[in-house]
Amino acid sequence: MNIVEQYAAFAISYRSQTIGADVMHHAKRAVIDWFAALLPGAVIAPATLLEKALSDELGRGKARLALGGAASARLAALINGSAAHTVEVDDIFRDGIYHPGAPTIAAALALAQARGCSGADFLRAVIIGYEISTRIGAAMGRNHYRYFHNTGTIGCFGAAAAAAELLNLDAMRFAHALATVATFSAALQQAFRMDSMSKPLHAGRAAEAGVLAALAAAEGVTGSLDVLEGASGYGNALSHGNQGPNWSKSLATLGREFHITQMTFKNHACCGHTFAAIDGALALKASMGIRANDIKRIRVSAYRATLEVAGIENPRTPAEGRFSVKYCVATALTHGSVRLAAFETERMNDPETRDLAERTELVVCPEIDATFPGQRAARVQLETYDGRVEERFQPTRKGDPDAPLSDRELEEKYTELATPVLGSAPAQTLLARLWALDSQRDLTILTAPQS
Repeated sequence: MNIVEQYAAFAISYRSQTIGADVMHHAKRAVIDWFAALLPGAVIAPATLLEKALSDELGRGKARLALGGAASARLAALINGSAAHTVEVDDIFRDGIYHPGAPTIAAALALAQARGCSGADFLRAVIIGYEISTRIGAAMGRNHYRYFHNTGTIGCFGAAAAAAELLNLDAMRFAHALATVATFSAALQQAFRMDSMSKPLHAGRAAEAGVLAALAAAEGVTGSLDVLEGASGYGNALSHGNQGPNWSKSLATLGREFHITQMTFKNHACCGHTFAAIDGALALKASMGIRANDIKRIRVSAYRATLEVAGIENPRTPAEGRFSVKYCVATALTHGSVRLAAFETERMNDPETRDLAERTELVVCPEIDATFPGQRAARVQLETYDGRVEERFQPTRKGDPDAPLSDRELEEKYTELATPVLGSAPAQTLLARLWALDSQRDLTILTAPQS
């Protein structure tokens, strides 16, 4: 069997299995976290601009945009997927260097609504999308991430797998959906090395591509079933190491170990490569008992991707600010957190924060780099004006699987992000519906509830 056929075989076999309580709980957590990211992103660009650009296609269809507008499944997947990746608070699969929720859940919810599927069917599709795509992402490795944005490339597979499951495709058509979507896979890291709206569009386009590939496969459109492992296929073309992806390893634990239980839920509203430095700086500041204006100099040692992706020196826009370790660490030390307010104009122009960012040095540590992507660590050193120099090694990030957000902390994150968009009572109504997803029959209620 080809690799896509083996992934399809897993999906078909999983249909007859009862979802374990732990896996189900983590699937609900993933959906709640997705809504926490979706709602603030739905009321700003690029989602609002996409709605204008595609206005003649809106207002019809059974799928729903975040705030309730009608749309086709493909259009809802595109706009909601983009919105869910905009404010940089969506989930991460650490080993795959990948945000699976934005594309996978956007595609699954849009098609589930359009086809009248139940909440239980939707959750099963989300699980399957996560399990297949995270393994492809991990197999492609850091060599793929050198040039490509995995949420746009690998996200296509999560979206296609979830959509194929909701369409109840047989094994061969499921495999063809995965084979076809491989050729739709696209997203370049250069798109977010400067101010740009392209990065969230990567997630939306992946969600739309997955829906399209599955719908096409349902009608008999075929793909090259050896597209992943073939001589001119996905693995060899898009992973630039001396050896191609280890597809056997990617399949080894499929159906036994569920990656959806190992997600990172973000605790800061910025690029995940900044997190270990932020966490380490805040912990060191607390242990030293100092204030931000006591700090003379900051030194952050991290893995190479931290500098390559989040090394913007002098950010001028929110998009650039979210990808600047120096700015994010400085604003954390100055204001105590890196939430959405950190990227408002007044905060970004704060003289104290800017001055501290200019006195921050960012370097690659070979030892820390060698552990990436399995470990996301940083070493932070603070020097004070009175001559104290202390250092902290931050081995992980708050929100990672080995330091997870509790259910309560996840709810607090959701409430903080959803309430300004929906209002307090509607936000809590939606949260209750999300925790009860496995018993929901009508998924069109997963939009903005009325007070």
